[in-house]
Amino acid sequence: MRKKIFIIGLLAVGLFLAGQVLAHTPLCSCYDNGDGTITCEGGFSDGSSAAGVGIRVLDGAGNILIKSKMDEDSEFTCKKPKGPYKVQFDAGPGHLVEIDGKNIVE
Repeated sequence: MRKKIFIIGLLAVGLFLAGQVLAHTPLCSCYDNGDGTITCEGGFSDGSSAAGVGIRVLDGAGNILIKSKMDEDSEFTCKKPKGPYKVQFDAGPGHLVEIDGKNIVE
């Protein structure tokens, strides 16, 4: 009986943790403000804030142009780079969203 209860407990914990992992998918979208700047908004599929999450703007060769964090409103605004670029929303291992600059439009 103890073994059965232990196995049921392990299954319950496993299902809970699996649900937590699936419910925490990173989301990020960026748009061109039309004034020479871009704004990115981030968050998670479970509705949690992305305040403080790392964000990077890279040039076409992958060099970091800007390294920052999402503000208290889960937003980030910067000057739009000249030439090819991409934005990385980095919430940790397995939680990286990369947006190509050519897909950031008004």
